[in-house]
Amino acid sequence: MKKLFKIVMVLLLVGSMFGCTKSGEGEGDTAKVDGCKTLNVYNASEYIGEDVLKNFEEEFGVKVNYSLFDSNEAMYIKLQSGAKYDVIIPSDYMIERLISEDMLQPIDKSIVTNLSNLYEGTLNKEYDPDNTYSVPYFWGNVGIVYDSTVVDQADVESQGWDVLRNTKYKGQIYMYDSQRDSFMMAFKALGFSMNTENEDEINQAYEWLLDIHKNMDPAYVTDEAIDGLIYGEKAMGMMYSGDAAYILSENENMRFYIPSQGTNYWTDAMVIPANSKCPELANEYINFILDYDQSYDNSITVGYASSNAEVFNELKDTEFEGNNAYAIPNMGPNDEVFRHNPVQVEKLSELWIKVIATKRD
Repeated sequence: MKKLFKIVMVLLLVGSMFGCTKSGEGEGDTAKVDGCKTLNVYNASEYIGEDVLKNFEEEFGVKVNYSLFDSNEAMYIKLQSGAKYDVIIPSDYMIERLISEDMLQPIDKSIVTNLSNLYEGTLNKEYDPDNTYSVPYFWGNVGIVYDSTVVDQADVESQGWDVLRNTKYKGQIYMYDSQRDSFMMAFKALGFSMNTENEDEINQAYEWLLDIHKNMDPAYVTDEAIDGLIYGEKAMGMMYSGDAAYILSENENMRFYIPSQGTNYWTDAMVIPANSKCPELANEYINFILDYDQSYDNSITVGYASSNAEVFNELKDTEFEGNNAYAIPNMGPNDEVFRHNPVQVEKLSELWIKVIATKRD
């Protein structure tokens, strides 16, 4: 019996030795990271590289539950309902709101050492001045995509956002079905801050949008505009830079222009909710995303500008060479970042409903 006992103990010891894995290889590594075997990530749709999740799972021996939201507001409602995630990727103004409501926990910069990889222009924004709570993921701006065989370049460059009201192009316009983005265009066209609370300025912007609605026969869409512009269904529309970069890569006739009247410079960033069950693993995930390989996979798949400086500059000069929608310039004097502004949002929401509901003449 003693001999059998010794044999069993030896077999158990050998088995345990082979069961343990090196750092980053299989589930043996999970004991080092919160004891967590699952990471819950909440992100926008079609917003990650092809192999990033698989690579992280293999590196840390964990499972990633990857959930999708269709807007910052929908994501916020889900968090308010008590849903628990470990990493979420909201936009700048929503991050500011989450910080103000104590819904986030600080980034552990002893783990997220790849912050040094980031493009300087993505850091220290007003919504989180020291990047205490957020780490940039993608960034960009908003401009006008247009078909150069239909729309006169001189009209775009001389009129800026107002070219969307030029009746020469009636029936050729895509309008983004978003009160925040649509009012941004109107505010900038009129020379106002896109964060204004001034009632007169807001009403002028409402009239500007109403004029488009009544006179231009626009199509109100979101992602449908991407294929619509590529295949010539319409000739012009407001577009986020990453989507514009894809459109330009698919159709050589398309152009991207950022009006000098100003635009929105935006950042989507990774944050850790206060109720995360696995904050250490969440920080490891954020750090992992920032390395060269994962950042490259993200940008080459999605088309948006990488927050990783090396990747951003490399893709700008290779894969997206000559594609000015990817090559984000520095902010101009009239460019802004959206701020959390509940007073403004409430007013814009009421007026946007009126714009959409107004019967065209």
